[in-house]
Amino acid sequence: MPTSFQPHRSGDLHFLKRLNRSAILELVRRSPGLTRADIATQAQLTKATVGSGVQSLLKQGWLREGELQKSSGGRPGRALHLDEQRFAILGAEVGVHGLRLVACTLSGRILASHHERLSPSSPEVTAELLAGLLKKLQQSPALDGYHLLGLGVALPGPVAPNAPLLRVAPNLGWKDIRFLDLLRSHLPQLEGAWLMDNEAKSAAFGEFYFRTGQVPDSLIYVSAGTGIGSGMIEGNQPLLSRGFQGLAGEIGHTVLQPGGLYCHCGNRGCAETLVSGWSIRAALGVAEDEDLLEALRPRLHEEAVQLTLRRAGEALGTLLLNLHHTQNPSELVLGGSLVQLGPSFLDPALSYFKTHQNRLLGSSQQVPLRVIDDSTFIAARGAAAQVLAHVIHGPSDLI
Repeated sequence: MPTSFQPHRSGDLHFLKRLNRSAILELVRRSPGLTRADIATQAQLTKATVGSGVQSLLKQGWLREGELQKSSGGRPGRALHLDEQRFAILGAEVGVHGLRLVACTLSGRILASHHERLSPSSPEVTAELLAGLLKKLQQSPALDGYHLLGLGVALPGPVAPNAPLLRVAPNLGWKDIRFLDLLRSHLPQLEGAWLMDNEAKSAAFGEFYFRTGQVPDSLIYVSAGTGIGSGMIEGNQPLLSRGFQGLAGEIGHTVLQPGGLYCHCGNRGCAETLVSGWSIRAALGVAEDEDLLEALRPRLHEEAVQLTLRRAGEALGTLLLNLHHTQNPSELVLGGSLVQLGPSFLDPALSYFKTHQNRLLGSSQQVPLRVIDDSTFIAARGAAAQVLAHVIHGPSDLI
């Protein structure tokens, strides 16, 4: 479900004040330490407008003042930062083999987290279990004194672009599920914004939105876990690529081997039949209720394991190269549980991408590819980031 922003309404003074406060907050969020004068220059607002907006945000607990900053001309100004003591956001990921929950500050710092391993179940049972875990997380001492802005949920499948509807989760066997409705019935007291999105898209959003300083023009996050997915985000007010039916980024179901093995989606030769947690399990006889990493670590010396992981890595490298040529982001980020399989899996993928990425242009400029070693809470944290963006730019009166 996309993060939607309120359209401009000419002549609405309340809306214009809110728009200015949103602009101020976004500038401080992206570049901590700015002064009022810096904001006035960058946002092209009057000093009086900035002063009024900053005062309101300080009073509401969104910003705090820091040290005096030297000035090139006028009086020194106070550095402004996000206030990390007032607001928190909840994020959760529903995975094929577990639930992951976080509570974050405005900068994305995780205050509390929980990872619950479980076997695939029905949407109703999963929603009830997740609700219980969220209630426990809210009771964490780390959240004492915080006001919750809302909840974001990341799910393992495409979400309809304009409705909170999970279209399909092939690796769970779910289809056309209004998961937030199921969850809300167990959490009637949880107020604020409620959002849901595809897990790879949420992860991409969080990796982009919580970045400060030098932020790339565009970023693709590739999630290599039970399934394979991706999310692309770009722009100052970041936008996720979604596609007409929400299928943008479903790289696990692009066909790499026509006529190949059947995929859970029903097609043959999908990328997930070559590189995914479930295909590696099938090839090496690892049961669904076993932890894949724990099962394979003592077997990494086996020739069959080495061959399977090398082939899976080469297929992943092919997907990375395809994304480079079709989307050409300024940064690629690779995460997901399969990353923890180590060099046997990663080296073939990274080597293939590095060797082939400049064949077309013949350029020496490399697109950076960053690997996240532990991405356990990346999607949940990204879902929290989507809630924050919605509150800052949406219709909320909090700012």
